Amino acid sequence: MGETALTIGADTFAFFTRNPRGGSAKAIDPADASALVGLLHERGFGRLVAHAPYTLNPASATERTREFARQAMADDLLRMESLPGNYYNFHPGSHVGQGVERGIELIVETLDATLAESQSTTVLLETMSGKGSEVGGTFEQLAAIISATRLGDRLGVCLDTCHVSDAGYDIAGDLGGVLDEFDRVIGLGRLKALHLNDSLNPMGSHKDRHARIGEGSLGLDAFRAIMLEPRLSGLPMILETPNDLDGYAREIALLRSFAHVGG
Repeated sequence: MGETALTIGADTFAFFTRNPRGGSAKAIDPADASALVGLLHERGFGRLVAHAPYTLNPASATERTREFARQAMADDLLRMESLPGNYYNFHPGSHVGQGVERGIELIVETLDATLAESQSTTVLLETMSGKGSEVGGTFEQLAAIISATRLGDRLGVCLDTCHVSDAGYDIAGDLGGVLDEFDRVIGLGRLKALHLNDSLNPMGSHKDRHARIGEGSLGLDAFRAIMLEPRLSGLPMILETPNDLDGYAREIALLRSFAHVGG
């Protein structure tokens, strides 16, 4: 993974801890993990942002589904110790008709059952678009999860630009205002990573359909502002746009050009 990232000019990357649409996970090769740790250090990578499977739903009304979430997250956090000090991002879940408050309670139960004081990984709650019964479509919901979790100091947030726009936050027109609101509700110290995605839908649509950078409703100016925003400097930024490797390389170069005077 590290060698592939280098070919497209990346200095961080995301990866799935297991099958994103299932539950299986490959056995870890300790020698390969050690080689990656060495490569990351040698080439000056930032923190990596691992992603939990999409099937993980700790807010489910079904005990079996919640048990899978607990088992998968606990196993993933053990596996992440092969790459110590990085991030593990997950979608908080969907309450499937139980209500947001009950969904938050169930998410906290899973976090309390899986987070350990000894872990080196910071677990990131992803900002969501608020479609359907998703939990995490508002900063207040994420703050409620963090404040209720026993080891809340092990938690942070990954801000997805498509999701927050679709959720109704004007990140394209008022980035500073959105960050001020995030700071007031959650605290900017909790913001650990970003997913940089344009959106196929207008702000407040609650749809969650990603677009390539500059090809959606956010537009190039929004991403130029993100790259020039001092409060976001140094955070790992992950592309989840519909692209191939060459497309990601072009987007990385484009985003980097915005970060330079005159870019």
